[in-house]
Amino acid sequence: MTKWTPRHEAPEPLEGNVVATITGGTVIWLVLFLAQLPFYGWFADHGHLWWLWTCAAGAGLGGLGIWYVRKRDAAIRRHKNEPTPG
Repeated sequence: MTKWTPRHEAPEPLEGNVVATITGGTVIWLVLFLAQLPFYGWFADHGHLWWLWTCAAGAGLGGLGIWYVRKRDAAIRRHKNEPTPG
């Protein structure tokens, strides 16, 4: 078996508004969780309770993601504003 090697250079990563993207996704997960919450009994009776907890996990992990990308953006901005030695 031979090793696969790419035939062309990889494109540069896209840098968009990462904080807005993560925040939007987190809000969607949170809305889905809150929309399903009144139907907790139905989900439990039909074995679909994991749907509710998946949305809760998405909202919780999204909250961590928002914290992370905000710290990352701040570090990138700090690095760009540092004076170069010499």
